[in-house]
Parts: sequence; structure tokens; C-alpha cells
Amino acid sequence: MSDLFIQTLRAVTHDLGGFKVHRTLPHKERTTVGPFIFFDQMGPAHLPPNQGLDVRPHPHINLATVTYLFAGAIDHRDSLGTFRTIEPGAVNLMTAGRGIVHSERSPAELRPSGPELSGIQTWLALPQAKEEMDPAFEHVPKDQLPTIEGSGARARVVMGTLWGATSPVTCHSETIYASVAIEPGGSMPVDPAADERAIYVAEGDASLDGQDLEPQLLYVLRPGTSATLRSERGAHVMLCGGAPLDGPRHVWWNFVSSRRDRINQAKEDWLSERFPVVPDDAAERIPLPVVAPKTVVRRPVLRMSTRKRC
Repeated sequence: MSDLFIQTLRAVTHDLGGFKVHRTLPHKERTTVGPFIFFDQMGPAHLPPNQGLDVRPHPHINLATVTYLFAGAIDHRDSLGTFRTIEPGAVNLMTAGRGIVHSERSPAELRPSGPELSGIQTWLALPQAKEEMDPAFEHVPKDQLPTIEGSGARARVVMGTLWGATSPVTCHSETIYASVAIEPGGSMPVDPAADERAIYVAEGDASLDGQDLEPQLLYVLRPGTSATLRSERGAHVMLCGGAPLDGPRHVWWNFVSSRRDRINQAKEDWLSERFPVVPDDAAERIPLPVVAPKTVVRRPVLRMSTRKRC
């Protein structure tokens, strides 16, 4: 293992019949990096004409979802009555708290020509004290996120404080998240803030202090590591992390919680239709899985930090 990294997590790729999803978290070797407990890359893909993304209404508890697109657009609807179209560079943060239902679909006006789809969707486990908070949704446009210039590179601060700039997106615990676009021959230093950090090459070629990075691998950095990202032909790199979780988490389907009994209650609530419905998208929903996905439990080593919390 490199002096720069403590782990490398290779994505599991799923072909969803028109586009691929590369999932690096949760992983059999590691469940979380900071509060990030789910990390999916969608695409890149150009879907066939008159088709599109159609993720039917489904529930979440005790987590927050973050959607960030490189290309295309997605219509978000949820049981709070929210309707919002997300486009590249903007952020959708949906806080499930005690429970929320949402759907994600390609906009109708993009379907005739075949919509593009490319981006990252993550889940963040909420701190135990906030797991049952009121559900909420916020959309932050691209032009409200701070950008930092490197040498032939530009970083957009999606969440938290990096390179001295702070995103307006709400953080429920210490979180860092950034999108780094590197031009051919460009470079960008990696901010050493946060107890746990990882780097993911979504597109192109990149290296860190001369060590080549493979796409679709999540590289977990050693604490305190300072290094520089570079690219010969251009790249799109994501940086994520934050403070360690405040205890173990259970993951089952779309549910995350510090309590197994809470997940069992959420299963019963979905089966019994006790979750709220999504206005204008209530005709269908994703059923509860018949065979339970494997429950993943992480027992983290907690570390004290004097760094500013987001």
C-alpha cells in the first residue's frame, strides 16, 4: 500500500440496461469515509430516444442524500411537496430524518432526443442526535457554490470548508465534498482538512504526487496527507470525507440507522403504506425487497479533532 493511502476500494459495477452505476461505498472492506456511507457514480451515458431515468418513489430514513451532476438533468419530487430539476454543478440535498419518500426521473422535455446522465449520488449518515430530525430539502444553484482556481484546474466546494472557502450547503456533521476539474497538464493541491478523506477519479486520468490513480476506485487517504493532483489529458476528480461517525450504522436497502429496530420499523411502515406519498407521483412505488440485502455494520475508531466542525 502507498504511503499516501490506507485503502483502495474498487467499485462494483451494475448495468441497469442503458447506463452503468459504479458503487464504491458501502464496500466489504469499509462502510464509510467520514459521514459518506454510499457513493455511486451514474454513467456517463446517453440514453436512447424516448427513454430516461425512472426511479419510482421509494423511502429513506436517518440519512441525507446528495446529488451532483456532471451532465444531464433529473427531476426530483418528494413527499414534502418539493419539485426541483437539478442540472450540472448544482446540489440537491435531501435530508430524510425520520422519513421521506422521493422519486427521480429524466425531464419529459429531454426524453425525445435521449437524455444524458452523468454524476455522483451519495448518502451521508446523520449523527445519532439528528437521525429523527424533520425531513427537509434544499437546492443550491451552481453559481452559489464557491470555486477555487489551481494551476490549470478548478475546484467547486460542494459541502463544507476547503481551500479556505465554505459552501452554503447544510452540513449535519463535519463534512467535506468537492468536485475538481483538471485541464490537460493542470494540477491542484489536496486540502489536508478532515479526519477521513478519499479521492475518486470519475473521468480522465489523474495522479497524486506521481502515483497514478485508476478511475472507479475510491482512494482513502492517510490522515494529514498533503499532496497534489495532476492530469496529463484532463480529469474530473471528487474529494469527500469528514469526521468519523459517532457509532456503528446498519444499512438495509434504502434505510440507514444506528438502531436495527428502527430499520425493522421502517420496513413495516413501507409495507403498510404508512410513509407519506409523493404528490404528482403517487401511482407507483418501489416495493420492499423480498430477499433482504445484507446488513452492514461498521464499528468505527473515534478520534478527537480540534478542527472546525462544519
